[in-house]
Amino acid sequence: ELHLVESGGGWVQPVGSLTLACTVSGATIREYAIGWFRLVPGMVREGLSCISSLDKSTYYADSVRGRFAIAADNERNVVFLHMNRLKPEDTAVYFCGAERLGLGYLDAGRYDVWGQGTQVTVSS
Repeated sequence: ELHLVESGGGWVQPVGSLTLACTVSGATIREYAIGWFRLVPGMVREGLSCISSLDKSTYYADSVRGRFAIAADNERNVVFLHMNRLKPEDTAVYFCGAERLGLGYLDAGRYDVWGQGTQVTVSS
């Protein structure tokens, strides 16, 4: 059974950096596209970045392009989200999801399995 666990969340000051990790078990990240999303209460889940398992293409939402970077560690079966120049509006619960076709989307509806989420708070 595929299982995802997010870690690395916490509190950071504006313009600071944080790295989230999505640890995958039950399958390898070579089999699934992995995406990062976030959720703010009262809002829809926002797709931030994803990496295709087919050709390793990466995709970013406009809101994070140039600040966030996704990276896969195949040996450790972990996908990271490196977040830089964080803003207060980046405060949210961050989730990773696995998409079995491996194509990679920023559409949460296409993802099959989710982690439990990790809170990121950006404030001074």
